[in-house]
Order: sequence, then structure tokens, then C-alpha cells
Amino acid sequence: MRDRDFLNHFLEKGYFKNHSSVVLALSGGLDSMFLFHLLSNYQKELGIELFLAHVNHKQRPESDIEENELRKLAEEVGVPIYVAGFTGDFSEANARQFRYEFFREVMAKTSSTALVTAHHADDQAETIFMRIIRGVRLQHLSAIKERQEFDKGELIRPLLSFYKKDFPEIEHFEDRTNKENSYFRNRVRNLYLPQLEKENVQVKRAFLEFGKEVSDYQIALAEFSQTIDVEDLTQFLSFSEAIQRVLLQQYLSHFPDLNITREQFQEIHHILRTRSQYHHHLKNGYELVKEYQHFQICKIRPKSDEKSSNCVLDYQNQVHFEGYLFSFGIPLEGKNIQKINVSRETSLILRHRQPGDYLIKNGHRKKLRRLFIDLKIPTEKRGNAIIVEQFGQICSILGIELSDLSIKMKNDIMNTILYIEKIDR
Repeated sequence: MRDRDFLNHFLEKGYFKNHSSVVLALSGGLDSMFLFHLLSNYQKELGIELFLAHVNHKQRPESDIEENELRKLAEEVGVPIYVAGFTGDFSEANARQFRYEFFREVMAKTSSTALVTAHHADDQAETIFMRIIRGVRLQHLSAIKERQEFDKGELIRPLLSFYKKDFPEIEHFEDRTNKENSYFRNRVRNLYLPQLEKENVQVKRAFLEFGKEVSDYQIALAEFSQTIDVEDLTQFLSFSEAIQRVLLQQYLSHFPDLNITREQFQEIHHILRTRSQYHHHLKNGYELVKEYQHFQICKIRPKSDEKSSNCVLDYQNQVHFEGYLFSFGIPLEGKNIQKINVSRETSLILRHRQPGDYLIKNGHRKKLRRLFIDLKIPTEKRGNAIIVEQFGQICSILGIELSDLSIKMKNDIMNTILYIEKIDR
């Protein structure tokens, strides 16, 4: 293929349309060197300023020589290069984490909004096959994305549609460890896939199509699940167990650092179907909270984590508090504006629940603790509830209950309105 064919693909896909400065992860191998060749030669056509980021893993005698050669090449071409030497206990996982942390640093230093890597179709097929061998869940068998969010910008893999055989032979460094079979990926690349190609010469393409089909199912499921409040157990349990498992997997995908096992997944599903109330520590700082007909997976709050201090709001003023805009006597327009009858005679206090709190309802005092139990309010929502106080009494528990004090026909001193708009949607 000609260089121009790759350029046309980049332009057609619009990879760099929204990026003026990009960082290329440069290993020195054929794939990244070819991508360097393309991006450096076509910076003007792509409308980008290019920066290079190289990690010397210090695992081979040639590593330092290659680093020096890459520095020289970058200087000749006139492209800035940033280099880091790996430190710590070497493993594939540790090395990958080190690289991407370094790439984030380079993006910040150069004010770049995109990280570009040279992953190609062979890498894609190998990754899908490796995940099948490891026995991961279906959602992890999807294709590697061409574009995805990364740090404060985007990670772009513009060569994913091409196989390594499509790249011309240009000057690059050959890592001799790629021929060794001590690493899993090397065994897949050097042993397993060549054997499978004897059965089906298009086996890599078959894996790619399989990954793409899984991706399509995931997108469709994500769109479908947006219409369902999975945390509402009345809705969740109305579906068959098969659909429940799929919805739960989709829900858990929102917590990428949770990494639960199949056994833990089954345990969570069992709890949701059988327990009425339950607090269950999961892993990595997460917990499952199930109360009445609602459940939530959330980070465990540190004991020292305190709510915002009390907020005093005077008449004809506005204030932002806990994700809401409170407007005391100044009208707000919109469909989702809440209104509470209050008095203009004294300030309002916005706060959270305190021990001994009560409100007057139908002429009787009612403890908030008992009110929350009677209304089956989940513990998390109890702690987050915003209380509006005036004259030393609770006017309202926002979105939960109004006291007699805020019912205008019972209190003619309530001569103005507190307007409330949720702003952190």
C-alpha cells in the first residue's frame, strides 16, 4: 500500500479533526516507526503538531542503543521526543501501567489532546484470542476501539484496520524477545495462531469479525438499558433471570476497577434476588447496598468524609449547594424547578441531617429517623438528604417531605417562594 492510502484513511476517519497537538507512543518497532513516518511527513495535511514518547524498559542490552538512535532520528526530523526509563519490578502489567502514566505526563507537558498508538489488526486478533483462552466474560471479548477517552483527551489507534503485512519495510528495531515464547502474547503470535491458520487461513479476520459483532451487541445493550433503572429492583426483578444477568453485567461495566470474578457476580445476583436488606463489601473499596426495592454499588465512604457545612441563604439571594441552585424569592424558570413556600422575614439554613431532627407533619412531631424508615428511604439517600430550615424548624426535606411550616394555607407568614433547580445532571 502507498503512504497516501493510509493518509486518505486517516482523513476519511477524521481521527485528528479535533486535535492540534498529538503524542505518538514510539517503541521503535516496525508498526510504530511506520506510523511515525506517516504522521511526521503529513503533519501539515493532518493539521497536527507531533510529539514523541518513548519508554526504555531496560530489559535488553540493545535498549540504550535504540533509545539513542530514536533521539537522533527525532532531532533529524525536527520532532520533540520525551524519554523515560522503566523502574520497579518488571512485568507486562507493570510495564504497561508505567508507559501509560508516562504518556499522560507527556500529554500534559505538551498540551496535547490525543495519544496515538500503532496497534494494528494483528494485535486486535491476538488480543481477542488471548481473552478467549483466559476465559473472560463476553463483554471483554469486544474489539479494541479505534478511539476512546484517555485522561483529559483521546486515545487513537489509526492503524487498526490494517495488518502488519500492509506496512512497507522501513528502518526499525527488531526486538529479539519477540521470538521467545516465555510471554503469553508471543506464544499466541508465534505458535497458536499459525497452527489455527492451517485450519482456516482467515482465522485472524474471523476473530476480528467476532470482536466487532460483540461490540455491536454491547452498543445495542447500552442503548436498551438506558430506558431501565437497573437499581430499581421492582424493574430489575420483573425480567427473566437471563435478562437480569445481562443487565447486571452492563451495570457493573460502569465500575471498571471493580473486576469481580464469576463467583462474585453470581453472589451479587443471588443477593439481589433473595435478600431484603443487605450491606456487602465487594472489593477494591466498593460495597453493595440493598435496601427495600433499591440497590446500589458505590465506593465505601471514609469515616472522616463529612458533608458540606451549613449554608445560610438570605432573601433575594441565590446559592449553589450540593448540586442544586437555591433561589430565595428570585423566580427560576424551567420544567424541573421545585418550589417551597418560605418566609422572607428571616434567613434560610441549608444543611444535612443531624441527630434528633424532627419535623411537624399534620400537627404532630415526627423524628426523621422514623420518617425515613416509614418511607423506606435507602441509607445512602438519608445521608445525602438536604434539609431546608427556617425559624429553627425544618421546612422541607428536599424531594422527600414537606412540613406543616411550608404549607401556605396553614401558615400565612410563608409569603414567598424558595426556587430549587438541580444543576449537576
